[in-house]
Amino acid sequence: MRTTLLRSVRATVLDTVGNTPLVRLSRVTRSAPSVEVYVKLEFCNPGGSVKDRAALRMMTRAAADGRLTSDKTLIDSTSGNTGVAYAMFGAAMGFRVALVMPSNVSRPRKEIARAYGTEIIFSDPLEGSDGAIRLARELVTRDPDRYFYPDQYSNPDNPLAHYHGTGAEILDAVGDRITHFIAGLGTSGTIMGTSRRLKEHTRPIRCIAIEPDDAMHGLEGLKHLPSSLVPGIHDASAYDETVRVGTEDGWDMADRLAHEEGLHVGHSSGAAVFAAVSLAERLHREQGGGCIVTILCDRGDRYFAPAAWEKRYTW
Repeated sequence: MRTTLLRSVRATVLDTVGNTPLVRLSRVTRSAPSVEVYVKLEFCNPGGSVKDRAALRMMTRAAADGRLTSDKTLIDSTSGNTGVAYAMFGAAMGFRVALVMPSNVSRPRKEIARAYGTEIIFSDPLEGSDGAIRLARELVTRDPDRYFYPDQYSNPDNPLAHYHGTGAEILDAVGDRITHFIAGLGTSGTIMGTSRRLKEHTRPIRCIAIEPDDAMHGLEGLKHLPSSLVPGIHDASAYDETVRVGTEDGWDMADRLAHEEGLHVGHSSGAAVFAAVSLAERLHREQGGGCIVTILCDRGDRYFAPAAWEKRYTW
């Protein structure tokens, strides 16, 4: 018992990122019983999302080589989850953080980031994540000595976090069986880094990117690349195909995951699982088997409007 307890102790919150569980879906995949479909529970990271991995690597590498110092403020654009991770690690490491995000980002993400003492700068909600990127770049250009700008959309440490972490963990768990990997396109770090690691395995693994089927979509965190600024780290040759998913399909699957699997996740995760289940049904009909892994990026409660934070309660 004492040995087990000691193994669970970590020096700081930074040491708790990664090694998230892989869970097999059973009910939403009833239509494809011959195919294994696994989801990686990235909401088990300390900041509640897959973005903890990239944010941690970008910050620790920059701190190690002197780009991020105590006299600079880390600034980056975000739709929410990376911002929460920056805010959390900034508090833990003693760095100031400022986030540029569209003003219509879900309220929980704003409030969580503020809870860590982070400054939030709002961009035009009609310009989406691209508007936040442009504003962040303008602020850095205006005052380059004030800021450290990791630029999650162009920083190679973003996909490398998944190459060394997510991809390696998936291979350790199901490397001998996995046939397909599915992940959403946002910054594209997850699909890029994980796919590159999976492609090094001895067996062929087909890697599939998910994006919304329309520029005006409701799958927060995902990018419709044909109508967006393409991330600098994006390279379509790293994966095999792109599948487009509608907003309603992503939202409906997120509801099904909560009701049928006990997994309350965000809508981008719903879109990824919708694509995984659709693929599983095809593999079941045509091949009679397969093993699919996809990513559950964050929890669904991150999209709720929270109650006011109160210091005192009346009972």
